[in-house]
Amino acid sequence: MPDTRLALSDRAIALLPLASSGQYFARDTELPGFAVLIGKRSKTFVVQGDIRECGQRLSVRMKIAEVGDLSTQKARARAKEILGKIGKGVDPREKKRNQEDDQQTIASPTLRQAWERYRDAHMKRKGRSDGTIENYRDHVERLMADWLDEPLSVLGNDPALVTARHDTITVENGPYIANG
Repeated sequence: MPDTRLALSDRAIALLPLASSGQYFARDTELPGFAVLIGKRSKTFVVQGDIRECGQRLSVRMKIAEVGDLSTQKARARAKEILGKIGKGVDPREKKRNQEDDQQTIASPTLRQAWERYRDAHMKRKGRSDGTIENYRDHVERLMADWLDEPLSVLGNDPALVTARHDTITVENGPYIANG
């Protein structure tokens, strides 16, 4: 079913049919950014808005509550609060950063931290040989030394960096090492 626009109310939402396949939105005509996401088995109040970061648009979509857990009136009030935060450039999905260092380490590990976790939690647990582990360590610590303290989110948000590094390693060390 295609997305629809209507004045959302408890009655109007109750009359909306569940999706026969996939999902669709019923967007509110009174509050832009407020909608109900309708799937095969459930209806969910959601809010969506855009934040501008470093000249780029970041679309934020967030669940408010399941239809039935909150009235439409209360969900709309909650949506106004969330949209207000989004309008101020704050991502409401982010956790409070009182323990900023600890949170950042957990939320966005560096390449070094990810390598250490992979080495300890996967390679050693799986019984990989010392030679294999040393080979991986060499590749990570020598070929990507300048990235070791970069958060993985930086690399994940700019895949062109990874592609360029692969091309450089291919030229300097050969495709076998680059693909490894």
